[in-house]
This record gives sequence, structure tokens and C-alpha cells, in this order.
Amino acid sequence: MTSPPRFLIVESETQQARRERRNRVGQSSGETYIDTLLALAPGARCDQVKPADRGAEWPDAAGLAGYDGVFFTGSPLHLYEDTPVVRRVLDFMRAVFSSGTPAFGSCAGLQIATVAAGGSVRRNARGREAAFARRITPTREGVRHPLLRGRPAAYDAPTIHTDEVEALPDGAVLLATNAATQVQAAEIRADEGVFWGVQYHPELSLAEIAAALRREEDALVQEGLAQSPEALEQHAGLIDELHQEPGRRDLAWCLGLDEQVTESRQRQTELRNFIELAVKPNRSARGRA
Repeated sequence: MTSPPRFLIVESETQQARRERRNRVGQSSGETYIDTLLALAPGARCDQVKPADRGAEWPDAAGLAGYDGVFFTGSPLHLYEDTPVVRRVLDFMRAVFSSGTPAFGSCAGLQIATVAAGGSVRRNARGREAAFARRITPTREGVRHPLLRGRPAAYDAPTIHTDEVEALPDGAVLLATNAATQVQAAEIRADEGVFWGVQYHPELSLAEIAAALRREEDALVQEGLAQSPEALEQHAGLIDELHQEPGRRDLAWCLGLDEQVTESRQRQTELRNFIELAVKPNRSARGRA
């Protein structure tokens, strides 16, 4: 009998950020990840670790090697700030690289892996990217890479971020890009480990994207992405409606979306590919049933 996979979900949010997200969305980023992973891999054992917290403990090298996959959540952390929180999260990412356990991350997760491996992160050069990353295009390497298997020549994905990867570390492979953010997907190798990451959020539901827009209302209006709070609420309301009725072609048309976003299976492509094409081969290589 095949044993269920063991996943470690890394909450890169601080305790305060987790509390604020629960108040707005109902769960932390890590809890969202667990729900999504259990839908993709029923029966999986999902543990959590919170390296952003002061005094946080995490598994040693042998403990990390006992997991089949590690998942880094999004976070409001700014990886270019030299703070105790950032240093702890980077130390943990380096420990994961050393363990050889395959890792995946979205949004800040990609940025954490980038900085831990020697790259750099900055404020978005073209301004905030919010709601949906548009016309993401796989690079020549991305077309052949298993992370993006099943993605078309251009696609949209849920996103919200104020920072971006400025420079990937040596040896990393750029897998996808768009006009707003140069690094939308990448593979990063360091020490014994491999990391597949995306700047967008394949783990999020449309309802969580709507909630994220409401959370950032003041900034989105100030930056001109929404003309007024009322306009932003109208936009978020359409996204909420599409979450409730993903088959509504009229809502998808109004929002300029297709099945790459509206259908959960398509939206979660990278997570499913990571489990199927990185985690399972690693289990076989390590002789795990």
C-alpha cells in the first residue's frame, strides 16, 4: 500500500499578519495551502512550521529530509530588509535547500528562495500587480519545464504583490515572465535542493483574491488602480460572484478571464505539477512507498 505523502507548510507570515488575514479571509496563508494540498493529494499529512515567529523551532536536517515536499506561503515580508524575521525565514530556506527535499513557493515564497540562494528582491519596478497577473508567457526553458506542463502560450493567474525578484541567483532558470513582472516563475537550485516557484498564487481561491483587494483598498485607490473605493468594491464583487458561480461566462468576460483562472484545476496547475513531477519522483528515489 502506498503511504500518503508528508508535506511541510512554511508560514512565512508573522503572527500579526496571520491574525489579520484570518480576520479578513477566515484563515492564514498556511491554512489555505493545507486546504488546497489536501484537495490535490487526499490523505496527505500536512505539518506547519512558522519560522517568522520569534523563538520558532523547526526540524533538523534529518527531520526536513523526512518530508516529501516543502511549501512556502506568501507573506507581506520585504526580503530586502535586514530584520530578525527576514533572517530567520532565510535561515530556514537554506536549511531546506541543505536537506535536499524539493520545495515550492508562491509570491514571497519565490522571493525567499531567491535571496537565500544569493539573488535579490526589490519593490515592483512597474508598480503593484494586483488581482490577476496578465499574459504570463513561458520562456523557452519554461515551455519544456515540468512546472508549467499544461499551461498555454499565455495565461493569467491570481496575484497580489508589491515586491518582485530583481535578480535570480546564479544557476537559476527563468521559466515565465510578463509585462508587469520579469520573474513570474523560476527554478532555483542551491546546495542539495531544488525549488520551483511562482510570483503568483495558484493556491488561492477567487474569494481570497477579492478579500486581498479589499484589504489593500487604500493603496489601490492611491496608486490609481481603482478610481474610488466604490469602484474597487464593484470589481471585488464581480470576483466574488465568479467564485460562487465559476461557470458564469458573463462574469468571466467582464473580468477578462478564461478557464486558466476560473477552473480550480487549471488555476492550481503548478501545485499539481510539483506534486506529480517533483515530489513523487523524489519519493521513489528515496525508496519511500
